[in-house]
Amino acid sequence: MSKQLTQTRRYDYSPIIDRKPMKLPKGARVAIVPYINIEHFPEDIPGTALVPGTAKFTPDTLNYGWRDYGNRVGLWRMMDMMDRYGYRGTVCLNSDIIREYPRIIEEGEKRKWAWIGHGINNAPANFLAGKDEAEEREIIRTVLTEMEKRLGRKTKGWLGPFLCETFNTPDLLAELGVEYLCDFTADDQPFKFNVKKGSLISVPYTVDLNDIPAIMNIGVSGEQFGDMIIDQFDVLYEEGKTNARIMPICLHTFLVGQPFRAKHLERAFKYMAGHEGVWLTTGDEVNDWYRSQYM
Repeated sequence: MSKQLTQTRRYDYSPIIDRKPMKLPKGARVAIVPYINIEHFPEDIPGTALVPGTAKFTPDTLNYGWRDYGNRVGLWRMMDMMDRYGYRGTVCLNSDIIREYPRIIEEGEKRKWAWIGHGINNAPANFLAGKDEAEEREIIRTVLTEMEKRLGRKTKGWLGPFLCETFNTPDLLAELGVEYLCDFTADDQPFKFNVKKGSLISVPYTVDLNDIPAIMNIGVSGEQFGDMIIDQFDVLYEEGKTNARIMPICLHTFLVGQPFRAKHLERAFKYMAGHEGVWLTTGDEVNDWYRSQYM
């Protein structure tokens, strides 16, 4: 079979029907990876808005306070429910959180959560899109340095804010020692990127089972979002009998941390954890497993 490359030439085309079946640790059918986006929105810039009409104001106290609920209350509600059922978060971390909300780092570390780079903060000026190579390298290096300084270990993963990149991003990440990237939501299994030097893989992420587009763009309810998680799991669990799958769930504390939504997230977490053959894991552990078994 001839090798084909995607349009971006970042990864080879590999239809799942042509792959050797993948096997997870202990024969699990599905690996469940909850990604928790923990972000800092500076108060003097527009950010994700529940009420877009006030986003033009400086300060936009309505939307700023709504977002900050996630770091003050919503996250802790989510942590409690995840503890009850044995889940650990893979935190998509703005490095400014280390300074602004140090208790979050302390409690996540107690739980052995994983941390992946997610930019400096959610100010558009720090997004990678449109940056020249030197600027982009400096932003990535700043994030990785701050995380290593606080956590005492190198950061293995990366998710761009709004999943934005330049054509240089995968090469720069590999050059700086990052091992996995979540921006390409193209598969239910990890795959290798083509980079100039070093090694970089994709660990699955999702824009479908993601509360921002589901709730704020499509308009699903908290109950419907819980049902989506369960429905996704049921299909992947059945497929995982013969070829294991990775199931990312992408969450923002100011959305699903709200009580009326958290109720349904907990329902879904309880349902999945009640099945045999499920690996409740992190992006770091998926990366390590894939590299040890398939590279």
